[in-house]
Amino acid sequence: MALTKGRRTFIIGCGCTAFIKPRGQRTTEDMGLEAATKALLDAGITYDLIETAYVGHCYGDSTSGQAMYNLGMTGIPITNVNNNCATGGTALYQANNCVKMGLVECALALGFERMAPGSLGTHFPDRPSPVAPFYSKTQELEQVLKAGSNFGPGAPRMFANAGQEYFNKFGGDIVHLAKIAAKNHAHSVNNPYSQFRSGWTVQQVLDSPKINKQLTKFMCSPTSDGSACCIVASEEFVHAHKLENQAIEIVGMELETDDPASFESNSAMEVVGYSMTQRCADKVFAQAGFAPGKGRDEVGVVELHDCFAANELITYPALGLCAPDAAYKIVDNGDNTYGGKYVVNPSGGLEAKGHPLGATGLGMHFYITMQLREWAGPMQAPALFNIADKRGKYGMTHNIGIGGAAVVSLLRRPEFYKAGGTDGRSRLGYNHGCECRSVTLVDVEKVRSTKWSPYILGRARL
Repeated sequence: MALTKGRRTFIIGCGCTAFIKPRGQRTTEDMGLEAATKALLDAGITYDLIETAYVGHCYGDSTSGQAMYNLGMTGIPITNVNNNCATGGTALYQANNCVKMGLVECALALGFERMAPGSLGTHFPDRPSPVAPFYSKTQELEQVLKAGSNFGPGAPRMFANAGQEYFNKFGGDIVHLAKIAAKNHAHSVNNPYSQFRSGWTVQQVLDSPKINKQLTKFMCSPTSDGSACCIVASEEFVHAHKLENQAIEIVGMELETDDPASFESNSAMEVVGYSMTQRCADKVFAQAGFAPGKGRDEVGVVELHDCFAANELITYPALGLCAPDAAYKIVDNGDNTYGGKYVVNPSGGLEAKGHPLGATGLGMHFYITMQLREWAGPMQAPALFNIADKRGKYGMTHNIGIGGAAVVSLLRRPEFYKAGGTDGRSRLGYNHGCECRSVTLVDVEKVRSTKWSPYILGRARL
């Protein structure tokens, strides 16, 4: 049952590092310190006001989240979160619920990842993988798909098969996947945090090395190192700290896991979470007060989980942005980019921006928050506020992981939002919504707790 009760909640601060190739150049602790410091500076508060923290990572040791000690050792609950590619969204979901249900006034969600180059693999080869049933099921289903048996690494193979099922049922082809990827790579040119900023064309995407029958290299998200952070607070906290000029409301947020359809429906789309996303989105729009199937026309900008171009295609209808048979038409009509009905992945998405698993979902909220503040610079979606309602259109996020979990959220300016005055840009000294800079120990000193360890902070390497 959807969690519909509770208080209003708001993102008051957020920060992000550049997402970079996984070359071991930065530690998770130092990337996390950068993202969290930016978020605290953005919010204009110190770590002393954080009452609980959820820290997401998939490739770190069990208490990696206690990297928060760099900012202080205040004794607050720090919970480590691992939910595959939905880890970042899950961390924020938990932090948001703590504020929503009145357990705390201010909570922090941080995600980071230091990954290995190449396709994802298990770190525990001595035991069965929890995603093994998903791999097995998608391979079984290849026999009923028109393209037949597939090849290549497990994750892209699953999503490629889902794309093939969509083609079989509704139309579209690999060119539509190339158009999606090229759109995302074109968007990433304007994102200084992005791992790839080459702006590959449709033909270049099609000509890149084949990963399997449906996907080429440039249709796939890379492995990445990076971190992102969001701070959530109550309405009372927003007003007490005079953050009405930047607080963005989390109007609805849900986390959903698989139901039997993932295996029993004999659908490659279901294996990768099609109806899991659908159920999650429906609950979020219900939280926002919309009748079933309604509300999508009030969304203006979306950051969704394009781990592979095929997943972006099938996610359009799963989120309710179009009818099931109209996803490829969104692509052909340009309704997924500037000038169209929605701007989808203005950041460049996972395919171009990068995909550090623990940070991805939080990074999505960073970008949507900046869109709704109108701080996104060259990434800014137009016409978000050209409607009668002064709160403007909604921003939407979608973060999914095989195994599985889906997190969907709806964000919007609150009715009391009033731009102007001292805000996060003033406190950082630049607009971090569209400019990527590192932080210094001077920045950390501004936001660290009064309860801190020189021994621990002395180990930081920014």
